[in-house]
Amino acid sequence: MTRMALIARLRAKPGRRDELLDVLGEGLSAAEDEPGTLVYLMHADDADDDVVWFYELYTHAAAFEEHRTSERMRGMKPLLGELLAGPVDLVKGHLVGGSVSAEMWAEPE
Repeated sequence: MTRMALIARLRAKPGRRDELLDVLGEGLSAAEDEPGTLVYLMHADDADDDVVWFYELYTHAAAFEEHRTSERMRGMKPLLGELLAGPVDLVKGHLVGGSVSAEMWAEPE
């Protein structure tokens, strides 16, 4: 089965990225409990103070649909509606290779 990859770009309303990060951050640990969610990483954009990026990797497209339609995600929609400047930009693909160092999970010095 093909692993589904996703890059999501979220633009907060001007000056509200920290609030958006807080709301989104509350859901990070819940992704660990989703059986088909392999990677769920949130990033703050260095060049644009209103943008948040996600890199997500799922066992298959159905796992993404389960994530997208989960109770947690449905519960976040009203809050996201208040914080987002527009629709989420999604780029979908599939994993063809790569490498992840164990240092990724080490605390920065």
